[in-house]
Parts: sequence; structure tokens; C-alpha cells
Amino acid sequence: MSRTARDIHYDIVIAGGGMVGTSLALALAPLGLSIAVVEAVARQAGAQPSFDDRSTALSRSTQRMFMAMGLWGEVVAASTPITSIHVSDKGRFGFSHVDAEEQGVEALGYVVINRVLGSVLDAAMSDLDGVDLVCPARIVDAELSPEQAGVVIEYGNGKRQTLHCKLLVAADGANSAVREMMGISVRKRHYGQRAVIGNVLPEHKLHNRAYERFTARGPLAILPVADDRAGFIWAVPEDDAERVLALDDDTFLSELQAEFGYRLGTFSQVGKRASYPLTLSRAVRLTSTRSVLIGNAAHGLHPVAAQGFNLGMRDVAALCDCIADSRADSIEVDPGDEELLERYARWRRSDQNKLVRFTDSLVRLFGSSRRPFRALRNLGMLGFDLIPGVRSVFAKHTMGLAGNLPRLSRGVPLK
Repeated sequence: MSRTARDIHYDIVIAGGGMVGTSLALALAPLGLSIAVVEAVARQAGAQPSFDDRSTALSRSTQRMFMAMGLWGEVVAASTPITSIHVSDKGRFGFSHVDAEEQGVEALGYVVINRVLGSVLDAAMSDLDGVDLVCPARIVDAELSPEQAGVVIEYGNGKRQTLHCKLLVAADGANSAVREMMGISVRKRHYGQRAVIGNVLPEHKLHNRAYERFTARGPLAILPVADDRAGFIWAVPEDDAERVLALDDDTFLSELQAEFGYRLGTFSQVGKRASYPLTLSRAVRLTSTRSVLIGNAAHGLHPVAAQGFNLGMRDVAALCDCIADSRADSIEVDPGDEELLERYARWRRSDQNKLVRFTDSLVRLFGSSRRPFRALRNLGMLGFDLIPGVRSVFAKHTMGLAGNLPRLSRGVPLK
């Protein structure tokens, strides 16, 4: 695999070489298409922001995808399984839980360090024929026509080159520049929160249990990671985030402990902290002429249920399904065919709408101090355990198994 474009003509050009963009290139590999992945950040250790020290919860549907792609053995070796999820609401008695055994699975999901997952994906892509990593380079212009897409890339040294393709895929994140070049706008709603992320060492082991704790300030998730550490995703008010990030370690741990409680004993040894704003974003449409959106370029969710990456992976699976089916129906596949892209958009809208409603409803319900919402919160916690089927519905969403799943999300290889 070369580090610059070997040819100016490709079947598919993918803008963005993070976890979603790289996964798409790997998933498409069995179809024998020529693919270029254009990535702005050089592949140096720790440079790619998608491959940093944050942790990601992989749903069961994402696990099945990596199994079908032949990558799961390497991924699971560096992952921590989640066998139960503990849900609580600060200031209210009781809690609820979802258990893997009850759902008939060995794990509800797995937690992996982004940097480790990135290294697995990079190593797999370096072994592929027909896939070029064009890096460091960025797309600075795009021209879309019914016949083909043309993109102008600019290398790190300032040199420019034009690539032509049948399909342009925007996988370049929430602030996608390529999405704008496609003429697709995005609707955003800011939650007025920032996610503060990092990891701590708890006094007691998590025993593969994840925690979702709803508080007046915002939800707090605690995830089991390697070496008995706990990864945290703490949503704090936007106007308090700068203060929280500036706290010394002892004071930060004290405030985190006050929000979470002592179910895991005393927290110690907090690692490096980072933050990002929490916004609900949705592209007004998923396709344009010979172009398509996947991952955060198409949608951005609140991390309350840790589903953002997994939703993007189902975008990957659905697009692969549509292209694979088109290949079966024709001698020569055209991945940018208008009918193919319309099928992808219809398929994905249903899943995206459901997950947006699911995560947004959780944030609104448990984030409101209004009396009617407080009553609903109490009923919600009771219903979790008392109303038949509620836990199963929650589990299906968190495992990514709700709705009409593409073959990769079911663990079925493309070829």
C-alpha cells in the first residue's frame, strides 16, 4: 500500500481515515474495488485523534462486524467485556441493571482503547491490495457530476492532485468539510454540556460491569477497561467545564466521587483528562450526487448510551450491503449509482431516527428538574425492572441489535 495515490482513478474515495473510514475500507476489501482513503493526520503514534487514549464501547453488532471481517481475534485480545450494566439516578432510591446472561449472550459489549483498536485497523489495511492510504493529505475541493466525482487533494508539502471516483464517502467527522462540499447542511442542537473523559483506579474491581449514573449536572458513565481501571465519561454543564478540567487531581477525584458514590470504593490515580462539547447533530440528507455520508459526518449523538461509534459502524455495514447487492445484480458494480445510494439513505434513516430518539429521550428525561419529569424518572426506574420487556428493549438498543440489520452487523461476511 502506497502513501500517495498510485492512480488518479478509483472506484471509491473515502474522506477520513479514522476508525469509521478505515473500517469501511477494510469491510469493502472482499469486493475487489479500488479504494483511496484520504487522511489529513500523519500516521504517527498518537497523532490521529480517532486513535487516542480514549476508550470506546463496542456493541454486539460491532463485535459481529469485526468477526465477519476477520479482525475480532486481535480486537478482543485487547478488550474488556461488559457483562452487566448498572443504571441509577442520584438522589433516588433503587437502581436497575441489564445482564448479559439474561439476554442470552456472553457479553453486552466490549470496551477497547481507541489507540489499540486503531493499530489493529491500520495493520490490517497495510496488508490490503487495492486500498491506498493517501496521507497526510486533505480534500480541498470536490466536483460532483452524474458520471463521476472529482476531488482535489492537497498533500502536506502543498502539492495538489485530482482524484476521480465513482463514489465519494465523507467519513471526516462531525465538522466534515467534505459534507459542505457536497452541499449538505446539518441541524445541530447543543446540550449545554461538555463531556469530561479520562480514567481512574477504583478501590474495588468492576467485574466487567458498566455503570450509567444520572445526576442533576448530567449523566456519568463508568466503563471497565484494562488493568482494573475505570474509564469515565462525565457530562458537566458547559459553563462549569473549564473549572472542572482545571481542578487538581485530588479535588477532581473528590467531585467525581461525590457524583458517582462509593459503589466501587474510593477513586484514585486519575489519568489525563480531556473534554469535548455535547451536541446532537443530523445531516439534512445522507447523500448527494455520487457521494454519501457515514459516521459523525452524518450524525452526532450524546454519549449517554455510548452508541455513536456503533451507529457509524452500522452505516458502514449498510453501505457495504448495498454495494455488495449491486455487485451481485450486475457484471460491473457502480458504487455511486443513484438508486443504490437512495436505498442506503432509506435504510439508515430508520436506525438513526430510533437511536436519536432513544439517546435524546434519556438526556431530556433524566436531565430535567421539572416535577413532571421527576415523576417520570421514578416511574422509569421502576418500569425498568417491573414492566416486562423494558430491559430487553434497552439491551437490544445498547447491543445494536434492534431493527433490520445488514449482513456484517449479523456476523455474515460479504463474500
